[in-house]
Amino acid sequence: MANTYTQIYIHLVFAPLGRENVISKKHKEEIQKYITGIIQNRKHKLLAINCMPDHVHIFIGYQPSQSLPDLLRDIKSFSSKFINDKKWMPGKFLWQEGYGAFSYSNSQIDSVIKYINAQEEHHKKASFKEEYLKILKKCNVEYNEGYLFNWL
Repeated sequence: MANTYTQIYIHLVFAPLGRENVISKKHKEEIQKYITGIIQNRKHKLLAINCMPDHVHIFIGYQPSQSLPDLLRDIKSFSSKFINDKKWMPGKFLWQEGYGAFSYSNSQIDSVIKYINAQEEHHKKASFKEEYLKILKKCNVEYNEGYLFNWL
């Protein structure tokens, strides 16, 4: 697009169906690499990714030529197929519907990257539910508890 310039940074958060602990450390790196490929093939810039056993954090420089819902659909559908084709778990792997998407400014990039990279340490002190509710409140996102992730 001529004369179109953007600087959009988005932190994405989503979880497996039922928010189960199904993303194993053994396969974490391969899943992250696969999701990275999806993001880069759609011309977004990956800044950080961390797959926890029960959720995923992704931080991107967002390219608005693709809608955010379409990007999340692609990430979830292609990575689900990838995980199922590998037969890494019994039954069928699926992501929950919905996601969190939070925008940040250029001055916040380093702190968001550090936050995502430190997830293992962070979750020694707080659950994913506590973390997610804190992000929603910090970003002043109005929410209905009935429509949040299905918590186990």
